[in-house]
Amino acid sequence: MKKLTLLSLLLFLSFYCIAQDKQAIAKVMHQQQIDWSNGDLNAFMQSYWKSDSLVFIGKRGPVYGWQQALDNYKKGYPGKAAMGKLTFRLDKIQLLGKTDAFVMGAWHLAREKDNPSGYFTLWFKKINGKWLIVCDHSS
Repeated sequence: MKKLTLLSLLLFLSFYCIAQDKQAIAKVMHQQQIDWSNGDLNAFMQSYWKSDSLVFIGKRGPVYGWQQALDNYKKGYPGKAAMGKLTFRLDKIQLLGKTDAFVMGAWHLAREKDNPSGYFTLWFKKINGKWLIVCDHSS
């Protein structure tokens, strides 16, 4: 009986930790929507790994480095009107271990002149207790 109780407790704790991590990742994505929609690229980029090894993959191929990613965003979205209001649809948050997660979904920008949208896949890594995006493939 004690073994069954211990096993049940361990399973519960495992599911609880998984739910907590998924919720933390969803919160990161929600904060990104807020920061982007406020026109604050510097705050938006805090969800990304501040490293030269950060990878962005877009229509022009891979780009490496946090600063390069920020510079590209500033060039492509020079102000709040160009940024619009960002919304995400999170289709999947899958933990791949204690420190890695895969996220898949769609993005949509509501702007005065147009409403672009696309899809993304993200690799999150838990670094120093914080979930950060280490690879972003958006189209």
